[in-house]
Amino acid sequence: MEIYILRHGIAEEPKAGAPDADRALTDAGREKLRAVLEQAHESGVKPSLILSSPYKRALQTAHMAGQVLGCHKILESEILVPGSSPKAVCDAICARRREPAVLLAGHEPLLGLTVGYLLGAPTLQVDLKKAALVRIDQESFSGAPRGILKWMLTPRLV
Repeated sequence: MEIYILRHGIAEEPKAGAPDADRALTDAGREKLRAVLEQAHESGVKPSLILSSPYKRALQTAHMAGQVLGCHKILESEILVPGSSPKAVCDAICARRREPAVLLAGHEPLLGLTVGYLLGAPTLQVDLKKAALVRIDQESFSGAPRGILKWMLTPRLV
């Protein structure tokens, strides 16, 4: 399975009294995210399923990914909220192991920790910049995760 991990784009600053979950992408966030997604599309990235945090900025990211990458199967998952665990994310991926390619849209530090976990190196620290996209290939879902890091794409590289 191809696993794509996509951090949401630049979001609005937190506002006093407003829930963090309601923060939307900024214009600059959408622009940088679209550049990364268009490069990914040109490279042949085509997820069969997108799982997204229910937070507004992650959902906006997931819907843009679906539009640019041609995937219209988008599901919200509480597993991708900021306070979740890499193991829970891995379990959610395993539950969908029949999918050829899954894209996760969410937040740091969860996604960076999940990258390390999926690579079999749970203490590995990965700094995912906003709108960064990582590809990990996972051939087996038995035993501990032992994914293979294929690449990471950041807005600065496109």
